[in-house]
Amino acid sequence: MKAEIIAIGTELLLGNILNTNAQYLSQELAALGYDMYYQSVVGDNFDRVKACISQAVDRSNAVIITGGLGPTPDDLSKEAAAEALGLELFEDEESIKAIEGYFKKSGRTMAEANRKQALFPKERCVIFPNGNGTAPGCAMTAENGSVVILMPGVPYEMKLMFEAHAKPFLAKRSNKTLVSRNVLVAGIGESMLTTIIPEYFEMTDPTVSPYCKPGLVTLRVTAAAESAEKAAEKCDKTVKELTEILGKNVCGVDCGSIENAVVGLLKEKGLHIATAESCTAGKISAAITAVSGASGVFDFGASTYSNEMKQKLLGVKSETLEKFGAVSAETACQMSAGIRKYANSDIGLSVTGVAGPGQSENKPAGLVYISLCDGEHTWVVRLMVGNAQNDRERVRNNAVTVALDLARRYLEHLPKVMDGHTDPDSPAPLNPEEFCLGMLNMQNQ
Repeated sequence: MKAEIIAIGTELLLGNILNTNAQYLSQELAALGYDMYYQSVVGDNFDRVKACISQAVDRSNAVIITGGLGPTPDDLSKEAAAEALGLELFEDEESIKAIEGYFKKSGRTMAEANRKQALFPKERCVIFPNGNGTAPGCAMTAENGSVVILMPGVPYEMKLMFEAHAKPFLAKRSNKTLVSRNVLVAGIGESMLTTIIPEYFEMTDPTVSPYCKPGLVTLRVTAAAESAEKAAEKCDKTVKELTEILGKNVCGVDCGSIENAVVGLLKEKGLHIATAESCTAGKISAAITAVSGASGVFDFGASTYSNEMKQKLLGVKSETLEKFGAVSAETACQMSAGIRKYANSDIGLSVTGVAGPGQSENKPAGLVYISLCDGEHTWVVRLMVGNAQNDRERVRNNAVTVALDLARRYLEHLPKVMDGHTDPDSPAPLNPEEFCLGMLNMQNQ
């Protein structure tokens, strides 16, 4: 079954509003077993909306339209759909009562303009009530059997209507169910994955598709079957194989994010963490504390940009700064040890680097050192983000990912001590890629 989405609204074309409805619907339709081949955004113009609907009906089994159901003259989705499908609109008694009741509950009188929201075809149409707004939706059926579903553009109203009415309607028409699992992988880029697991990217059922972020790749495993249970079985088999091959480079399955994985592990181990950041300006602590329940495991976060604060707050030695500079493995190690001690935490996590665009201390933009200290052992990673002169945010985001992944790997190894720890007085920094691939090789031995 093929589906496509049409979003109506000039404000979407102009970029004034982000089209979050399309993202939500794409995921929901895929889960229902619909293949998505087209998405469109059309302004508030009757002829263009009608033409777009006519084209969509000819090539797709289900056309999902959001927006254009309001009371104003430029809300034309329903009228355009009805004309494209050769249907005539009439005022629906139950719908007009519901709209009047909505206004009455809020102590207002319905304007005459709202009557158009109760217009629907009498045939080949199923009306979807809207308990959260004035615009009912509907499903109109074309003569060729394709269905056109119209829903409000307001995301809150659309999602509730989809869950309550459109989703069950579409599920009955689907001939298969899709199930997806997401394997989050850190430290191995997409190009390296194609050499490690090339056969998985060639599979057709399940399919394995990579989605990349700085320092992370999500492998989406999707299987199709006549039931969710059978699709899940196929998914789970492939997920198991991938996690066995990729080993410690897997942050989790369906974990959502690397920060979710870190907070979950901190809770599981009963440990607390504190962060000291120079160049990421609190991005690591912000990522951790964005996770629900982080207050139970996160103690303190400091943005220590000046050398003075590195010395006063974190206890970084002046001779270390003079000899090696603020951006160095030695300073990173003393920062992680200092923040752990200052916050009386189990783990200290630090980052110091040159975000760019220019050099600092004659060191290039993109050079970052990340350290973790647990009071007995210290680890430090040297990260070099290439072509960083004009990409300050890319440097910072990569640093956050590598820092969180260092914490995750440390926590997953407990109670064993993770390899790669160093002497903080004369540290030997790890290269993130070599470290990650080393972990992979150990797992496969």
